[in-house]
Amino acid sequence: MDFAILPSHAGVDEAGRGPLVGSVFAAAVILPPDYDLPGLTDSKKLSEKKRDALALLIKEQATAWAVAWADTKEIQQYNILHATMRAMARAVAGLNIPPAKIWVDGNRIPAGLSIPAEAIIKGDLKIAAISAASILAKTARDAEMYALAKRFPQYGFDKHKGYGTVAHLAALQQYGVLPEHRQDFAPVKALLAQGKLFTE
Repeated sequence: MDFAILPSHAGVDEAGRGPLVGSVFAAAVILPPDYDLPGLTDSKKLSEKKRDALALLIKEQATAWAVAWADTKEIQQYNILHATMRAMARAVAGLNIPPAKIWVDGNRIPAGLSIPAEAIIKGDLKIAAISAASILAKTARDAEMYALAKRFPQYGFDKHKGYGTVAHLAALQQYGVLPEHRQDFAPVKALLAQGKLFTE
């Protein structure tokens, strides 16, 4: 893996575009040249335990880091792609050290950035700072799901993390749509059309 790193370059990645519920998260990370993050890679290739451990190390070692999000209202207003771009731009803006350049995972760059940026397909496997950003975004997104699971344990958010699994769809059918569900996503939209709203 080509884990390129420049001390003033920020990696940016997102987590949570696909789920039916909750916010989409993004993170931006600037790593120092002497970082020590064993096993650093795309967050999707790591166990939850490893991600959590690396997230702590990233926050300790990073020259700068920031996490941001766009909530379900923004996702409905702007659609998931544009809401994701807004979250990414917020993460960059949240860095306390302005980067010289931004590396963004994927094939799109958020609009309105005042800093030069480059989109890198599979960047979370190629650029250490993007890998680090993917881990911070994913662990922040999971934390939101654990908090939602405490409020609504019957939906099983701690297990499926909001994705459209058989268990999640069955819970939606049984208990109805929560305000935190993404109303424009097809399975949720179909249940709303049937009047299936969550009631205490």
